[in-house]
Amino acid sequence: MDIDYNTLTLEQLKEINRKSAAAITSYESRSRKEAITKATEIAKAAGFASLEDMVSAKPARAGKAEPKYRHPENPDLTWTGRGRKPGWIAEALEAGKSLADLAI
Repeated sequence: MDIDYNTLTLEQLKEINRKSAAAITSYESRSRKEAITKATEIAKAAGFASLEDMVSAKPARAGKAEPKYRHPENPDLTWTGRGRKPGWIAEALEAGKSLADLAI
C-alpha cells in the first residue's frame, strides 16, 4: 500500500492517524488476549487452577532441617549446622572439641 502523504490534506492525514491509532490499540488488545489464553493453558497444564494461581504461587520452602549437633550436657540444645554457630558450639570448639564430638 503506497500512499503519497504529500498529496493528502490535513484532514485526510488526521483521519489516517486516528484509524492507525485505533488499529494499533486493537492489535495490542488481541495480542494480549492471545498471550493470556496461551499462558492460562500452560498454567492449567502445569496443574494450577488459573493463571493468577501460578503467578502468585510462592515456591515451596524446604522443610525444617533436622539437628546435626547436640550439647553434651543439655540435650535440649541442638544445632542444624546452618546459620550462625550457637555460643555453646563456639565454646566447645574453643575448648578443643570438634564438631564430630558434638554430632548426634
